[in-house]
Amino acid sequence: MAEKNIEYFKSPEEKTKLEAAREFIWNPRTRQFCGRTGSSWAKITIFYIIYYACLVAFWTVMLMVFYVTVDYHQPKWKLDSGRIGNSPGVGFRPLPPEENVDSTLIWFRHGSSNQWEYWVDSLNEFLGEYQGGQQHGEHLTTCTFEETRKPDEVCHFNLDKINNNCSYSRKFGYDVGRPCVLIKINRIYNWKPEPYDNKSLPDSMPENLKKKYDPRYVYITCEGENPADKENIGPISYYPSQGIPNYYFPFTNQPGYLSPFVFVHFRDPTSGVLMNIECKAWAANIKHDRKERLGSVHFELLVD
Repeated sequence: MAEKNIEYFKSPEEKTKLEAAREFIWNPRTRQFCGRTGSSWAKITIFYIIYYACLVAFWTVMLMVFYVTVDYHQPKWKLDSGRIGNSPGVGFRPLPPEENVDSTLIWFRHGSSNQWEYWVDSLNEFLGEYQGGQQHGEHLTTCTFEETRKPDEVCHFNLDKINNNCSYSRKFGYDVGRPCVLIKINRIYNWKPEPYDNKSLPDSMPENLKKKYDPRYVYITCEGENPADKENIGPISYYPSQGIPNYYFPFTNQPGYLSPFVFVHFRDPTSGVLMNIECKAWAANIKHDRKERLGSVHFELLVD
C-alpha cells in the first residue's frame, strides 16, 4: 500500500524586527513595496490626484464666487443687520503690556525711578499717526458744524488743541502721578450718533453733563465705580473738550480716517489705592451694557 503524502504544519520563521522592516519595505517573494504591489500604488496615486484636483477646483470656484460678492470698501451687513450691531464700544489707551493682555490695570510708580516710561511711550506711539502723514493731504479738511464735508473727506483732528498737561513734552502726567488716559469710540461702519432730546435726558447721565449737554456732541464721562473709587479718583479734566463733535462721524472707510478721542486727565488721584474706573460715551443710540462691553469701558488705575 502506497504511503500517502502527509503534509505537516510548518511554523513561520521567526524574524527580527530589522528583517520584518526590510520585508515590509520590499518583499521579493510577493514583489510588494510597503505592503502594495506596483499596480496597487498606481491605482491609489491616480485616485488621490483626481480627488485633490476636484477638491482644489471646488474651493477655487467657491473663492471666486466669494470675492465677486465682496465689497472691499464696505461690509455687506451693516449696523443692525451686522454682527457688531449699531451700538459702539469704547476703548482706552495706553493698554497694559502684551504679557498682560487680559489685564485692564494701569499701574506705575511716578517720580525719578522712570517706571512710568512704558505708559508714556505707548501713548506716544498711538498718537504717531495723528502727527504723521495721515493728517496731511487732499482728503483732509477742517470741519465745522456749519459746513458739510464731502463723503470721501476726513476731518482733521488737531492735537494742538489738547492741553499741554496731556502732551508728550509733559510725559502725559505719568512722571508726576497725574496721568492722562485716552478714551475713544470704537469704529462701526456708517454709524452716526443720534442726539438726545434735551427734555428727556437719561436718568443715569451725570448731573453736571445734563446742565451743559449740546446735541451736536458725543460726550465722554469717567467716574469711579464704587463710593471709595469716587472719593479717591480726585478731580478730572477732559481735553480738548468733554464732547466729540458729531461731524467726525460717520466712518465709511475713508482713506486717512483717524478716530477722534478725548484725553481724561486725573489731576490728583490718591496714591497707593487701586481705583476701578468706568468711562461712558453718551448718545441716544449708544447702549450701556458692561457685560457686553457696549458704550463703556472699564479699567483700573493704581498710582504709587
